[in-house]
Amino acid sequence: MTGFRWEIISEYAPLFVQGALMTIKCTIICVILGTTWGLLLGLGRMARADDGPWKHVLRFAVQWPVRIYVSAFRGTPLFVQIMVVHFALVPLFINPRDGILVVNGLMSSDLARALRSDYGAFLSCVVAITLNAGAYVSEIFRAGIQSIDNGQMEASRALGMGWGKTMRKVILPQAFRRILPPLGNNAIAIVKDSSLASAIGLADLAYAARTVSGAYATYWEPYLTISLVYWVLTFLLSLLVQHMEKRFGKSDSR
Repeated sequence: MTGFRWEIISEYAPLFVQGALMTIKCTIICVILGTTWGLLLGLGRMARADDGPWKHVLRFAVQWPVRIYVSAFRGTPLFVQIMVVHFALVPLFINPRDGILVVNGLMSSDLARALRSDYGAFLSCVVAITLNAGAYVSEIFRAGIQSIDNGQMEASRALGMGWGKTMRKVILPQAFRRILPPLGNNAIAIVKDSSLASAIGLADLAYAARTVSGAYATYWEPYLTISLVYWVLTFLLSLLVQHMEKRFGKSDSR
């Protein structure tokens, strides 16, 4: 094995920097959207009524669709989901000729063409990873909410607080402290999973490494470089999660 050729990395340094920024941008957006979507799915999974017509409506129109959704996205590879979103779902909505948004007048053909051309891979990456992350985060929220003693819900309802206010003010703040570590693990997984989007042309770290390896017919330098960058990103993210855990821990001890 020859020595590490730093000149290759220095020559393509701007490409690696752009790829790192794209990876960070996708991670931030997907973590925020995936967590929000996962919370909604988790609440939908737990939605129920003790009696009345809403009992069956919530069970068959909310709970079961959420269960099927979670099972489908957790049971199929993320790579396949990215391909389906990029080549089927996104064109279905923003195809310049017959996309749903274009046909219904919600988007012009020029805008749809520009989005597909300039941001198609980015949109597909964000949509696919958000939908996938939401399935996993929903189970995290469900487990966290169910870990809170039922007496707190009953006490809050006895004080006249509605279900929504009780969730927002009492249950979710406590559950969030408990689910912060798995949420952090999910965010770290998103950092690494974003590399799959290079297959559809997203100019991230993996795409940069593939470009450099194709130009120089070498793999050691570019892939070792992005491995180091991914490790630094995940390490910094884990430190952030640990810091948040300590802060929440101090607030609990007061």
